[in-house]
Amino acid sequence: MNKKKISIIGSTGSIGTQTLEVIEKLKDKFEIISLAGGSNVELLNKQIEKFHPKYVSLANKDERLQPQGAKVLYGKDGLDEICSNKENDIIVVAVSGRVGLEPTLKAIDAGIDIALANKETLVMAGDIVMKRAREKKVKILPVDSEHSAIFQCINGHDDKVERLIITASGGPFLHKTIDDIKQATVEEALHHPRWNMGKKITVDSATLMNKGLEVIEAHHLFSMDYENINVVVHPQSYLHSAVEFKDGSIIGQIGVPSMHIPIQYAICYPERPHGIKTRSFNFVEAAKFEFLEPDFVKFPLLNLAFNAGKTGGTAPVCMNAANEEAVYAFLNGKIRLYDIYTTVEKIYNQHNIIKSPNIDEIFALDEEIRIKTRELFS
Repeated sequence: MNKKKISIIGSTGSIGTQTLEVIEKLKDKFEIISLAGGSNVELLNKQIEKFHPKYVSLANKDERLQPQGAKVLYGKDGLDEICSNKENDIIVVAVSGRVGLEPTLKAIDAGIDIALANKETLVMAGDIVMKRAREKKVKILPVDSEHSAIFQCINGHDDKVERLIITASGGPFLHKTIDDIKQATVEEALHHPRWNMGKKITVDSATLMNKGLEVIEAHHLFSMDYENINVVVHPQSYLHSAVEFKDGSIIGQIGVPSMHIPIQYAICYPERPHGIKTRSFNFVEAAKFEFLEPDFVKFPLLNLAFNAGKTGGTAPVCMNAANEEAVYAFLNGKIRLYDIYTTVEKIYNQHNIIKSPNIDEIFALDEEIRIKTRELFS
């Protein structure tokens, strides 16, 4: 059997490292073509030694890199070359932030399927990305646990879907007050009760912006109106999301909290091979499934994300760029956690929306919004 040729953009991040753990268990099914890390040279060197890619890429030149015969690439050009390489059967886009959009478009243009773990790609340019993917007959396979769950539940019956139900753990401040959130430290915001993720996405989970971004993603991935997408808080994180069909039936995907399962499903699709086996789900030990309405007052960024998605055009671009810069400002100690919301709201309310932007307008606006947002902290 021919091995599936795969490249990972963001191999040293949380999703990237877990993808390699899956691939290590499925050595007979995959050949790694490229690994692209950011600046973690030490970890990338270990990955190169173990997986022997043909190409490696770093954000910037670094003499510590030990390519072991692989071709060395750098920066944006490196990502573009990796994602344009038609030797690939599938590319895992596991970088965080806007940097994931352009490589994704390069891969689509090359006719390469994508396992997408980058929210910003569809939030910034979902209409363009999905249209181009359809034209090129490229599969966009979701890696996020929520979207993977929905994808598995739909199982090809797109025309029979009535409603998408996206679950949220509620994050570390689910049972805290607004005053608690306003006084929260970086350490408290990064203490997620269920998932181990990178810092940016963990802060987004603390504010529920992460769930708002997932709503916009789901709209594009599954061509679903926002009125038919619901968010439900499920603190146990056993039900990863669900789909209601037109006959009233609801199908959900249940399992222990683990990113290995959705990663494996995306890169192996449509197969379900034996791979990393998480512990079997025990209904008796689980004891209860709790569901709550999201608190839009305590977590206003979720409401803002719904609004941006419904407004469309460059509204999500503006919201996403302002949020990303505000999150970094919070992580660097420049603002408090609740200031992320007030910052994003201020920038968002000043924005003049372009209804049908092209990709160049999206990138230009993204940079403009980031500059405006950073000026608020200087």
